[in-house]
Amino acid sequence: MATQTGTRPAACHWRDTAAADRTLSAMLGDGRSRAALSSPDHTRLWNALEDASIGGKRFRPALVRAAHDTFDGTEHEAVAQVGAAIELLHTAFVIQDDVIDGDDIRRGRPNVSGTFRTWAREHGADEDAAAELALTAGILAGDLAMATALRAIATCGVSPAVTNRLLDLFDTALQITTAGELADVRLSLGLEPASTDASLAMAEHKTSAYSFSLPLQAGALLAGAGPDIVQECDVVGRHLGVAFQLADDLLGVFGNPDLTRKSTTCDLRTRKQTPLLSHARSTDEWDEIDSHLGRDLGDAELAEVRRLLTRNGSREFATGLMHEHLRLAQAHITALCLPTELPSIITDSLTLLLDDSEAA
Repeated sequence: MATQTGTRPAACHWRDTAAADRTLSAMLGDGRSRAALSSPDHTRLWNALEDASIGGKRFRPALVRAAHDTFDGTEHEAVAQVGAAIELLHTAFVIQDDVIDGDDIRRGRPNVSGTFRTWAREHGADEDAAAELALTAGILAGDLAMATALRAIATCGVSPAVTNRLLDLFDTALQITTAGELADVRLSLGLEPASTDASLAMAEHKTSAYSFSLPLQAGALLAGAGPDIVQECDVVGRHLGVAFQLADDLLGVFGNPDLTRKSTTCDLRTRKQTPLLSHARSTDEWDEIDSHLGRDLGDAELAEVRRLLTRNGSREFATGLMHEHLRLAQAHITALCLPTELPSIITDSLTLLLDDSEAA
């Protein structure tokens, strides 16, 4: 049983996700092989799902390993499988998020919906029919990814008691993330002003539960850590997750799209009630900012929104809040002897932000 503090692993080791990558590839390959016995359409869906899993930072499997190794775990094969499962859960949420936002591009290339929309057009379908196929493919690919991830957790090879606890963690993360995604869309309707606290809660639910708390808790659990340590890993994950979402919100408006391969107008077009925009609502510039939301923006209009969000202090507010959550996470990381480099998952992305002079 692990003690309150672990044994800090070498920094280079926890970042090595090669075993999880191999396991993920095998999981997807197995699904594709079974699809080949069904129909070309089913195979095409699995191919698109596999493409959707390529290109991520793989920090979720790395977090599983970081916690497992910190607490002297020996379940290395299970760590790889659970890490791959959580990464595939992420892929499922990414696919669903693109369906919700109506996006056809992810990481600079067509996503599942975009792939099937293009295929339908090339084979003579009109726009409405192509859109229906794109929507259907996105929903089904997300379902396949989630089911495959759940099966991987259930068959990871540890004791029934630990497997059941992992499934509980997986289910909790799924429930919280689903609630967060639904709240995100509801707040975007503009039926009521979203307070900063509501926006932060939504951000925590959407991102923290499955991307940070789940992998850290799963790694600790696989190492035999007790309930108190698993709970502390949840606290670390929640702070890291909020910081990550705040950074992502900033990149979603102030990022350099040539480097991020991320839209800098999607959040504005869909009126996402991020903490960045919730803060802006309380400033004198809000009416002018609001006039740019809910539609596609040209370069000059985007530059104007960036200028307003910088001048009114909203960018500084979101940045300061992100660093405060990183500070709180670091305190718990140090107490648990987790790798002190964990916040670099978030801070490394900040190099992709435009500087203040470019945004203003």
